[in-house]
This record gives sequence, C-alpha cells and structure tokens, in this order.
Amino acid sequence: MKEEGGSLRHLRRSLTPPFWPFSKKAYVWAVKPLPGPHAAAKSVPIGILLRDALRYAYTMREARRILGEGKVYVDWRIVTDYKFPVGLMDVIYLKGAEEYYRVLPHPTKFFMLHRIDEKEAELKPLRIKRKVTVKKGYLQYTFHDGRTLLLKDASSSKEVELRQLRTFDTILMNLKSGSVESYAKMDVGALAYIVDGRNVGFLGRIESIQQVFKRSKSVITLHSEEGGIARTILEYVFVIGLEKPMVSLPSQEEVRSWEELLNKPPLL
Repeated sequence: MKEEGGSLRHLRRSLTPPFWPFSKKAYVWAVKPLPGPHAAAKSVPIGILLRDALRYAYTMREARRILGEGKVYVDWRIVTDYKFPVGLMDVIYLKGAEEYYRVLPHPTKFFMLHRIDEKEAELKPLRIKRKVTVKKGYLQYTFHDGRTLLLKDASSSKEVELRQLRTFDTILMNLKSGSVESYAKMDVGALAYIVDGRNVGFLGRIESIQQVFKRSKSVITLHSEEGGIARTILEYVFVIGLEKPMVSLPSQEEVRSWEELLNKPPLL
C-alpha cells in the first residue's frame, strides 16, 4: 500500500519538513529518513546535512561516498547510511576535518549545527521520555533519542538520586563511557530551550509551571536574559541546565550566520 505523497521507499520534496535545507521545487523526490532514534518530522537525513547544510558534497552520490569511507560519526558511532536521521542534541563528528557539531534548536530554521570541541563532543543532554520499573525491580529510563538507562543498584547514593528524576527531566550522559555526569530537573528557575512550536529556539529560565490536567500539557512561562517572555506547553520544553547550561550554547552571531548560510541558494 502506498503512503500519501509517495511510496513506501520515497518521499516527495513538497511534503518534507519546512526546515530541511533544500529547494522543494528543484526535484520531485527527496531522501526518506530511515526509522531510527528520531521521528521523521523532527530529524534530517545525514546525507542532506552533508550536502545542503555543511556543503561537504555537491551531490548525494558524493555524500554517500564520504559516509561509505567511515568519516562521519553520530554520537561517536560510525554512520554509513545517508538516510540515517539526525535530531535534537545529536553530536556529529567529521573525521579528517576534525570538526564537531551539536544539533540545537534554531528560532527560524528549527535546527542548527553548533560547533563544539572534542571534549564537549563526549557529552549529550538527554530528556527523559519514559520511566518504568522492569524485572527484578530495576528502573529503566527511555530518553528522547531512544537511548535507555537501566538503574540496578538501588543502594548506590548516585542511583538513589537518579531514581528521584521524573519524565521531562534532563541528564547529561558521557557518550563514550555511558555514565551520567549530572542532571537537571524540570522546575522553576531551570534554564531551558523551547524545542517545538512557534517559539522554537527560545532560551530562558522557567518562571512558572501551571498544570491543569495532563502534566505534558502544562503551561510553561520562560523569561530570557534579554527580557523576552514565551509561553508554551511542557512537552515542548527541554531543560538544559540549572545555574548554567550543561553544554555550550551558540552566540547570537552564530545563530545569525547559520540563518544566512541556509538562506543562500541551495546546491540541489
């Protein structure tokens, strides 16, 4: 059975998410993301990032050749499929060029690549999506990118603290060791990003949380350092730290330069 707008293997450009960095009118078809750590509507295929955002390739064939040589890592794992979906907080490493990027929300382009150093590339903020008790009383967290964490030792002081976390709280994980470096709770005073909706890319401190029915639909009010105020639902908020951010954040100049880059004529 065919999907709306294409087949099971293909995707029409006219139906791709608006933040994908290419012309929707140049060709009929686009790369369809594989099932992976991020939903198709909230991710970009790695081949498109290499060709249209980073511009390391002029054609998709060139992008596939780069991937085939094992020069591209996502979260420190080699990615060879050009359809692999890259999404929020993912870390991209380009071997040879020795460049490291983190995917962060952007006010108008939805996503942007923020350049980071090698040490920071080992760290990744993960938002808790699900919290369940499994066999033997172990506690399992599932994060926004599909990654999981199993807490086994209930007597450990560190795990006792981690067991108090709730959904939508954030932990900072070391991608190489799998250990938890720190965490931040979804609470008043926390520093957070809005990662979806019309206020996407807004960074500020949580001023209030008003829950009426479902927790994920609570109304969150954020206040930025520049004096801006934004309101959205809790589901669209990603806590990034308490007193200071867990990871480096882009400057206003970097945000503008990314917008200028994507406003240039696309390659294809």
